[in-house]
Amino acid sequence: MIVQIFLASTLYGTATLAAALDSGCFPPADRRILLTSNNAATPEVTPPFTEAPGFALLRTRFDDVRDWNATIAPLHPSGWTPRPDDVPLWERQLRREWELEGCAVSLVLESIQVAPAQAVAQLFPDAPIEVYADGLMSYGPTRNKLDPLVGGRVRRLLHLDLVPGLRPLLLSEFGVRGEVVPTEAFLEVLAELPYVDDDLVEAPAPALLLGQYLCALDILTAAEEEALHVRMLRGAVARGHRRVVFKPHPAAPVGWSRRLEEEAASLGADLTVFDSPLLAEVLFRRLRPALVVGCFSTALFTARALYGIPVARVGTDVLLERLTPYENSNRIPVTLADALLPDLEGAPTPSPAASPLVAAVGYAMQPQVLAGRRADAERFLRSGLSPRTRRYFKRRRLTALGLPGGLPRRLAFVPRSPTVRRVARRVRRLTA
Repeated sequence: MIVQIFLASTLYGTATLAAALDSGCFPPADRRILLTSNNAATPEVTPPFTEAPGFALLRTRFDDVRDWNATIAPLHPSGWTPRPDDVPLWERQLRREWELEGCAVSLVLESIQVAPAQAVAQLFPDAPIEVYADGLMSYGPTRNKLDPLVGGRVRRLLHLDLVPGLRPLLLSEFGVRGEVVPTEAFLEVLAELPYVDDDLVEAPAPALLLGQYLCALDILTAAEEEALHVRMLRGAVARGHRRVVFKPHPAAPVGWSRRLEEEAASLGADLTVFDSPLLAEVLFRRLRPALVVGCFSTALFTARALYGIPVARVGTDVLLERLTPYENSNRIPVTLADALLPDLEGAPTPSPAASPLVAAVGYAMQPQVLAGRRADAERFLRSGLSPRTRRYFKRRRLTALGLPGGLPRRLAFVPRSPTVRRVARRVRRLTA
Protein backbone atom coordinates (compact mmCIF):
# COMPACT_ATOMS: atom_id res chain seq x y z
CA MET A 1 0.00 0.00 0.00
CA ILE A 2 1.08 3.56 -0.76
CA VAL A 3 0.36 6.01 2.07
CA GLN A 4 0.82 9.78 1.88
CA ILE A 5 1.17 11.74 5.15
CA PHE A 6 0.38 15.47 4.98
CA LEU A 7 1.53 17.63 7.89
CA ALA A 8 -0.40 20.87 8.51
CA SER A 9 -0.43 23.41 11.34
CA THR A 10 -2.80 26.04 9.92
CA LEU A 11 -6.13 26.20 8.12
CA TYR A 12 -4.44 28.17 5.30
CA GLY A 13 -1.92 25.38 4.85
CA THR A 14 -4.64 22.75 4.83
CA ALA A 15 -6.52 24.73 2.17
CA THR A 16 -3.33 24.82 0.09
CA LEU A 17 -3.02 21.05 0.39
CA ALA A 18 -6.67 20.62 -0.58
CA ALA A 19 -6.14 22.76 -3.68
CA ALA A 20 -3.04 20.76 -4.63
CA LEU A 21 -4.95 17.50 -4.24
CA ASP A 22 -7.95 18.78 -6.21
CA SER A 23 -5.71 19.86 -9.10
CA GLY A 24 -3.86 16.54 -9.30
CA CYS A 25 -0.50 17.71 -7.95
CA PHE A 26 -0.04 14.41 -6.09
CA PRO A 27 0.01 10.90 -7.54
CA PRO A 28 -2.68 8.41 -6.51
CA ALA A 29 -2.38 6.76 -3.10
CA ASP A 30 -4.18 3.98 -1.27
CA ARG A 31 -4.47 6.11 1.85
CA ARG A 32 -3.97 9.77 2.74
CA ILE A 33 -3.39 10.89 6.33
CA LEU A 34 -3.65 14.51 7.49
CA LEU A 35 -1.31 14.96 10.45
CA THR A 36 -2.33 18.11 12.33
CA SER A 37 -0.11 20.06 14.71
CA ASN A 38 -0.95 22.92 17.07
CA ASN A 39 2.30 24.92 17.30
CA ALA A 40 0.98 27.66 19.60
CA ALA A 41 3.18 28.56 22.56
CA THR A 42 0.55 27.04 24.89
CA PRO A 43 -1.39 24.55 22.77
CA GLU A 44 -3.21 23.30 25.85
CA VAL A 45 -5.26 26.53 26.00
CA THR A 46 -5.17 27.51 22.31
CA PRO A 47 -7.99 26.09 20.16
CA PRO A 48 -6.56 23.96 17.34
CA PHE A 49 -7.26 24.96 13.75
CA THR A 50 -9.20 21.72 13.38
CA GLU A 51 -12.01 23.47 15.28
CA ALA A 52 -12.10 26.44 12.89
CA PRO A 53 -15.03 26.93 10.50
CA GLY A 54 -14.41 25.07 7.27
CA PHE A 55 -12.00 22.42 8.50
CA ALA A 56 -14.65 19.70 8.29
CA LEU A 57 -14.96 20.40 4.55
CA LEU A 58 -11.21 20.40 3.97
CA ARG A 59 -10.63 17.13 5.82
CA THR A 60 -12.83 15.27 3.32
CA ARG A 61 -9.79 15.11 1.01
CA PHE A 62 -8.10 12.78 3.49
CA ASP A 63 -8.89 9.26 4.67
CA ASP A 64 -7.73 9.84 8.23
CA VAL A 65 -6.72 12.67 10.57
CA ARG A 66 -4.06 12.21 13.26
CA ASP A 67 -3.08 14.62 16.04
CA TRP A 68 0.70 15.15 16.33
CA ASN A 69 0.35 16.91 19.69
CA ALA A 70 -1.40 13.86 21.14
CA THR A 71 1.17 11.54 19.58
CA ILE A 72 4.17 13.13 21.31
CA ALA A 73 2.44 14.52 24.44
CA PRO A 74 3.54 16.05 26.76
CA LEU A 75 6.33 17.27 24.45
CA HIS A 76 5.83 20.47 22.43
CA PRO A 77 5.69 20.10 18.62
CA SER A 78 7.96 23.09 18.00
CA GLY A 79 10.59 22.02 20.51
CA TRP A 80 11.08 18.30 20.00
CA THR A 81 12.98 16.16 17.54
CA PRO A 82 13.95 12.53 18.22
CA ARG A 83 17.38 11.42 19.31
CA PRO A 84 19.07 9.47 16.51
CA ASP A 85 19.21 6.29 18.58
CA ASP A 86 15.45 6.49 19.23
CA VAL A 87 14.37 6.86 15.58
CA PRO A 88 13.90 3.11 14.89
CA LEU A 89 11.77 2.74 18.03
CA TRP A 90 9.61 5.74 17.13
CA GLU A 91 9.15 4.59 13.55
CA ARG A 92 8.01 1.13 14.63
CA GLN A 93 5.63 2.65 17.15
CA LEU A 94 4.11 5.10 14.66
CA ARG A 95 3.74 2.46 11.96
CA ARG A 96 1.90 0.28 14.44
CA GLU A 97 -0.36 3.06 15.78
CA TRP A 98 -1.16 4.51 12.36
CA GLU A 99 -1.52 1.12 10.65
CA LEU A 100 1.44 1.68 8.33
CA GLU A 101 3.23 -1.65 8.73
CA GLY A 102 4.40 -2.87 5.35
CA CYS A 103 3.31 0.39 3.65
CA ALA A 104 5.37 2.64 1.39
CA VAL A 105 5.19 6.08 3.05
CA SER A 106 5.75 9.48 1.43
CA LEU A 107 5.69 12.78 3.31
CA VAL A 108 4.29 16.21 2.43
CA LEU A 109 5.64 18.74 4.94
CA GLU A 110 5.64 22.47 5.66
CA SER A 111 8.52 24.46 7.22
CA ILE A 112 10.96 21.61 6.65
CA GLN A 113 13.82 23.38 8.44
CA VAL A 114 12.19 23.30 11.89
CA ALA A 115 10.11 21.01 14.10
CA PRO A 116 7.58 19.43 13.83
CA ALA A 117 8.36 18.86 10.13
CA GLN A 118 11.97 17.94 10.88
CA ALA A 119 10.85 15.46 13.51
CA VAL A 120 8.42 13.74 11.13
CA ALA A 121 11.07 13.65 8.38
CA GLN A 122 13.56 12.02 10.74
CA LEU A 123 11.06 9.44 12.00
CA PHE A 124 10.47 8.11 8.46
CA PRO A 125 14.08 8.14 7.18
CA ASP A 126 13.33 6.24 3.97
CA ALA A 127 10.30 8.27 2.91
CA PRO A 128 10.56 10.70 -0.04
CA ILE A 129 9.56 14.25 0.87
CA GLU A 130 7.63 17.00 -0.84
CA VAL A 131 7.39 20.44 0.76
CA TYR A 132 4.56 22.92 0.43
CA ALA A 133 4.71 26.60 1.30
CA ASP A 134 2.34 28.11 3.83
CA GLY A 135 2.90 31.79 3.06
CA LEU A 136 5.71 34.13 2.01
CA MET A 137 8.63 32.51 3.81
CA SER A 138 9.22 30.12 0.92
CA TYR A 139 10.57 33.07 -1.09
CA GLY A 140 13.38 33.37 1.45
CA PRO A 141 16.36 31.05 2.01
CA THR A 142 16.28 27.89 4.07
CA ARG A 143 16.41 29.12 7.66
CA ASN A 144 19.48 27.10 8.59
CA LYS A 145 21.74 24.49 7.04
CA LEU A 146 19.57 21.44 6.50
CA ASP A 147 20.81 17.92 7.09
CA PRO A 148 21.57 16.45 3.63
CA LEU A 149 19.85 13.24 4.74
CA VAL A 150 16.65 15.29 4.90
CA GLY A 151 17.22 17.94 2.22
CA GLY A 152 18.42 15.37 -0.28
CA ARG A 153 15.08 13.56 -0.05
CA VAL A 154 13.00 16.61 -1.03
CA ARG A 155 11.68 16.25 -4.58
CA ARG A 156 9.81 19.53 -5.10
CA LEU A 157 8.36 22.64 -3.44
CA LEU A 158 4.68 23.43 -3.96
CA HIS A 159 3.65 27.06 -3.48
CA LEU A 160 0.97 29.56 -4.35
CA ASP A 161 1.81 32.23 -6.92
CA LEU A 162 1.62 35.10 -4.42
CA VAL A 163 4.36 37.15 -6.12
CA PRO A 164 4.01 36.38 -9.84
CA GLY A 165 7.35 35.72 -11.50
CA LEU A 166 9.29 35.30 -8.25
CA ARG A 167 10.86 31.89 -7.63
CA PRO A 168 11.31 30.62 -4.06
CA LEU A 169 14.81 30.44 -2.59
CA LEU A 170 13.74 27.79 -0.08
CA LEU A 171 15.65 24.53 -0.66
CA SER A 172 17.27 25.90 -3.82
CA GLU A 173 20.64 24.75 -2.44
CA PHE A 174 19.42 21.18 -3.04
CA GLY A 175 18.21 21.93 -6.55
CA VAL A 176 14.59 21.45 -5.49
CA ARG A 177 12.22 22.60 -8.22
CA GLY A 178 9.30 24.86 -7.46
CA GLU A 179 5.80 24.08 -8.65
CA VAL A 180 2.85 26.49 -8.48
CA VAL A 181 -0.42 25.26 -7.01
CA PRO A 182 -3.07 26.42 -9.52
CA THR A 183 -4.69 29.65 -8.37
CA GLU A 184 -8.10 28.59 -9.65
CA ALA A 185 -8.02 25.43 -7.53
CA PHE A 186 -7.10 27.41 -4.42
CA LEU A 187 -9.90 29.91 -5.02
CA GLU A 188 -12.38 27.07 -5.47
CA VAL A 189 -11.31 25.57 -2.15
CA LEU A 190 -11.73 28.92 -0.39
CA ALA A 191 -15.18 29.26 -1.94
CA GLU A 192 -16.21 26.11 -0.06
CA LEU A 193 -15.41 27.55 3.36
CA PRO A 194 -18.47 28.77 5.27
CA TYR A 195 -19.18 32.36 6.21
CA VAL A 196 -21.06 33.08 9.43
CA ASP A 197 -21.87 36.81 9.56
CA ASP A 198 -24.41 37.94 6.95
CA ASP A 199 -24.59 41.45 8.42
CA LEU A 200 -21.12 42.22 7.08
CA VAL A 201 -22.02 40.93 3.62
CA GLU A 202 -24.98 43.29 3.28
CA ALA A 203 -22.97 46.35 4.28
CA PRO A 204 -21.07 48.57 1.79
CA ALA A 205 -17.52 47.52 0.94
CA PRO A 206 -15.33 48.39 3.93
CA ALA A 207 -11.62 48.79 4.51
CA LEU A 208 -10.32 45.59 6.11
CA LEU A 209 -7.53 45.82 8.70
CA LEU A 210 -5.45 42.70 9.46
CA GLY A 211 -3.79 42.12 12.82
CA GLN A 212 -0.79 39.77 13.13
CA TYR A 213 0.06 39.53 16.88
CA LEU A 214 3.69 40.54 16.32
CA CYS A 215 4.46 40.96 20.01
CA ALA A 216 4.22 37.17 20.34
CA LEU A 217 7.26 37.05 18.03
CA ASP A 218 9.10 39.60 20.22
CA ILE A 219 9.25 42.03 17.30
CA LEU A 220 6.99 44.69 18.85
CA THR A 221 5.71 45.33 22.34
CA ALA A 222 1.99 45.00 23.04
CA ALA A 223 1.66 48.81 23.23
CA GLU A 224 3.52 49.25 19.93
CA GLU A 225 1.30 46.73 18.20
CA GLU A 226 -1.83 48.46 19.47
CA ALA A 227 -0.40 51.72 18.13
CA LEU A 228 0.21 50.00 14.78
CA HIS A 229 -3.48 49.05 14.59
CA VAL A 230 -4.41 52.66 15.31
CA ARG A 231 -2.15 53.78 12.45
CA MET A 232 -3.98 51.36 10.16
CA LEU A 233 -7.31 52.83 11.17
CA ARG A 234 -6.21 56.45 10.82
CA GLY A 235 -4.64 55.76 7.43
CA ALA A 236 -7.78 54.04 6.14
CA VAL A 237 -10.01 56.89 7.36
CA ALA A 238 -7.62 59.44 5.82
CA ARG A 239 -8.18 57.68 2.49
CA GLY A 240 -11.90 58.23 2.83
CA HIS A 241 -13.04 54.88 4.26
CA ARG A 242 -15.69 55.36 6.95
CA ARG A 243 -16.66 51.69 7.24
CA VAL A 244 -13.81 49.64 8.68
CA VAL A 245 -13.59 45.96 9.65
CA PHE A 246 -10.76 44.85 11.93
CA LYS A 247 -9.78 41.18 11.93
CA PRO A 248 -7.45 40.58 14.87
CA HIS A 249 -5.13 37.62 15.04
CA PRO A 250 -6.99 34.69 16.66
CA ALA A 251 -4.42 34.51 19.49
CA ALA A 252 -4.36 38.27 20.20
CA PRO A 253 -5.84 39.55 23.51
CA VAL A 254 -9.47 40.64 23.35
CA GLY A 255 -8.67 43.93 25.07
CA TRP A 256 -6.63 45.16 22.13
CA SER A 257 -9.77 46.04 20.20
CA ARG A 258 -10.95 48.56 22.81
CA ARG A 259 -8.36 51.21 21.96
CA LEU A 260 -9.19 50.80 18.28
CA GLU A 261 -12.90 51.22 19.02
CA GLU A 262 -12.21 54.41 20.98
CA GLU A 263 -10.09 55.79 18.13
CA ALA A 264 -12.80 54.93 15.60
CA ALA A 265 -15.38 56.81 17.66
CA SER A 266 -13.15 59.89 17.78
CA LEU A 267 -12.63 59.74 14.00
CA GLY A 268 -16.31 59.22 13.24
CA ALA A 269 -15.67 55.82 11.65
CA ASP A 270 -17.94 52.78 11.83
CA LEU A 271 -15.71 49.98 13.15
CA THR A 272 -16.64 46.29 13.28
CA VAL A 273 -14.34 43.81 15.01
CA PHE A 274 -14.52 40.44 13.29
CA ASP A 275 -13.19 38.18 16.04
CA SER A 276 -13.34 34.79 14.37
CA PRO A 277 -10.77 32.14 13.34
CA LEU A 278 -12.19 32.33 9.83
CA LEU A 279 -9.54 32.81 7.14
CA ALA A 280 -9.09 36.39 5.95
CA GLU A 281 -9.41 35.05 2.39
CA VAL A 282 -13.04 34.13 3.09
CA LEU A 283 -13.67 37.77 3.99
CA PHE A 284 -12.09 38.85 0.71
CA ARG A 285 -14.52 36.68 -1.19
CA ARG A 286 -17.65 37.66 0.73
CA LEU A 287 -16.99 41.31 1.65
CA ARG A 288 -15.01 42.37 -1.43
CA PRO A 289 -13.34 45.08 0.66
CA ALA A 290 -12.40 48.34 -1.01
CA LEU A 291 -8.96 48.20 0.68
CA VAL A 292 -7.00 45.67 2.74
CA VAL A 293 -4.45 47.08 5.20
CA GLY A 294 -1.83 45.15 7.13
CA CYS A 295 1.83 44.95 8.00
CA PHE A 296 3.42 42.01 6.18
CA SER A 297 0.67 39.41 6.34
CA THR A 298 0.55 36.79 3.59
CA ALA A 299 -3.12 37.74 3.25
CA LEU A 300 -2.08 41.09 1.74
CA PHE A 301 -0.49 39.27 -1.18
CA THR A 302 -3.42 36.87 -1.46
CA ALA A 303 -5.80 39.84 -1.67
CA ARG A 304 -3.73 41.56 -4.36
CA ALA A 305 -2.58 38.59 -6.47
CA LEU A 306 -5.57 36.26 -6.20
CA TYR A 307 -8.53 38.61 -5.71
CA GLY A 308 -7.32 41.85 -7.32
CA ILE A 309 -8.17 43.89 -4.21
CA PRO A 310 -6.19 47.11 -3.48
CA VAL A 311 -3.85 46.73 -0.51
CA ALA A 312 -1.59 48.92 1.61
CA ARG A 313 1.05 48.20 4.23
CA VAL A 314 2.08 50.06 7.35
CA GLY A 315 4.87 49.64 9.89
CA THR A 316 7.30 47.67 7.73
CA ASP A 317 9.99 50.33 8.12
CA VAL A 318 10.02 49.75 11.89
CA LEU A 319 10.13 45.98 11.48
CA LEU A 320 13.06 46.12 9.08
CA GLU A 321 15.03 47.80 11.86
CA ARG A 322 13.73 45.58 14.65
CA LEU A 323 14.19 42.13 13.12
CA THR A 324 17.13 40.38 14.74
CA PRO A 325 19.28 38.61 13.89
CA TYR A 326 19.60 39.67 10.28
CA GLU A 327 18.83 36.12 9.14
CA ASN A 328 15.42 36.23 10.89
CA SER A 329 13.08 34.24 8.63
CA ASN A 330 10.50 37.05 8.66
CA ARG A 331 12.92 39.36 6.83
CA ILE A 332 11.95 38.26 3.31
CA PRO A 333 8.17 38.62 3.96
CA VAL A 334 8.75 42.08 5.47
CA THR A 335 11.04 43.05 2.59
CA LEU A 336 8.50 41.93 -0.01
CA ALA A 337 5.70 43.85 1.70
CA ASP A 338 7.80 47.00 2.04
CA ALA A 339 9.19 46.86 -1.50
CA LEU A 340 6.13 45.77 -3.48
CA LEU A 341 3.07 47.08 -1.63
CA PRO A 342 2.02 50.75 -1.44
CA ASP A 343 2.58 52.64 1.80
CA LEU A 344 -0.69 53.50 3.53
CA GLU A 345 0.70 56.76 4.92
CA GLY A 346 3.15 57.89 2.21
CA ALA A 347 3.31 58.88 -1.41
CA PRO A 348 3.60 56.17 -4.07
CA THR A 349 7.17 55.15 -4.92
CA PRO A 350 8.49 52.87 -7.68
CA SER A 351 8.89 49.26 -6.62
CA PRO A 352 12.28 47.60 -7.15
CA ALA A 353 12.45 44.38 -9.14
CA ALA A 354 11.56 41.56 -6.75
CA SER A 355 13.84 38.77 -8.01
CA PRO A 356 17.25 40.51 -7.77
CA LEU A 357 16.27 42.17 -4.47
CA VAL A 358 15.22 38.88 -2.88
CA ALA A 359 18.34 37.14 -4.18
CA ALA A 360 20.56 39.82 -2.60
CA VAL A 361 18.73 39.90 0.73
CA GLY A 362 18.57 36.09 0.78
CA TYR A 363 22.32 35.80 0.25
CA ALA A 364 23.02 38.37 2.96
CA MET A 365 20.81 36.34 5.31
CA GLN A 366 22.32 32.92 4.57
CA PRO A 367 25.64 33.29 2.74
CA GLN A 368 26.69 29.70 3.48
CA VAL A 369 23.43 28.13 2.38
CA LEU A 370 23.24 30.32 -0.75
CA ALA A 371 26.93 30.53 -1.57
CA GLY A 372 26.17 30.27 -5.28
CA ARG A 373 24.12 33.49 -5.15
CA ARG A 374 27.00 35.79 -4.20
CA ALA A 375 27.50 37.07 -7.74
CA ASP A 376 23.78 37.92 -7.94
CA ALA A 377 23.99 39.80 -4.64
CA GLU A 378 27.07 41.75 -5.73
CA ARG A 379 25.44 42.66 -9.04
CA PHE A 380 22.34 44.04 -7.33
CA LEU A 381 24.29 45.94 -4.67
CA ARG A 382 26.51 47.60 -7.29
CA SER A 383 23.67 48.71 -9.54
CA GLY A 384 20.47 48.62 -7.50
CA LEU A 385 21.48 49.96 -4.10
CA SER A 386 19.75 53.30 -3.56
CA PRO A 387 18.16 55.31 -0.73
CA ARG A 388 14.99 53.30 -1.47
CA THR A 389 16.62 49.86 -1.24
CA ARG A 390 19.37 50.48 1.32
CA ARG A 391 16.83 49.95 4.13
CA TYR A 392 16.82 46.22 3.30
CA PHE A 393 20.50 45.81 4.17
CA LYS A 394 22.57 46.50 7.28
CA ARG A 395 25.90 48.18 6.58
CA ARG A 396 27.54 46.02 9.24
CA ARG A 397 26.24 42.88 7.52
CA LEU A 398 27.50 44.00 4.11
CA THR A 399 30.87 44.88 5.66
CA ALA A 400 31.18 41.50 7.36
CA LEU A 401 30.44 39.71 4.07
CA GLY A 402 32.69 41.99 2.01
CA LEU A 403 29.78 43.06 -0.18
CA PRO A 404 29.31 46.37 -2.05
CA GLY A 405 27.67 48.96 0.19
CA GLY A 406 29.68 48.02 3.27
CA LEU A 407 32.68 49.84 4.65
CA PRO A 408 36.00 49.38 2.85
CA ARG A 409 38.06 46.63 4.45
CA ARG A 410 40.64 49.08 5.79
CA LEU A 411 37.88 50.92 7.66
CA ALA A 412 35.89 47.86 8.77
CA PHE A 413 37.29 48.16 12.31
CA VAL A 414 35.66 51.58 12.80
CA PRO A 415 32.16 50.45 13.96
CA ARG A 416 33.77 48.12 16.52
CA SER A 417 36.27 50.64 17.88
CA PRO A 418 35.43 51.72 21.49
CA THR A 419 37.29 55.00 20.92
CA VAL A 420 35.29 55.86 17.82
CA ARG A 421 32.04 54.98 19.59
CA ARG A 422 32.96 57.16 22.58
CA VAL A 423 33.78 60.13 20.38
CA ALA A 424 30.57 59.67 18.39
CA ARG A 425 28.47 59.68 21.57
CA ARG A 426 30.20 62.85 22.76
CA VAL A 427 29.54 64.57 19.42
CA ARG A 428 25.86 63.58 19.55
CA ARG A 429 25.51 65.02 23.05
CA LEU A 430 27.14 68.30 22.02
CA THR A 431 24.96 68.67 18.92
CA ALA A 432 21.68 67.60 20.57
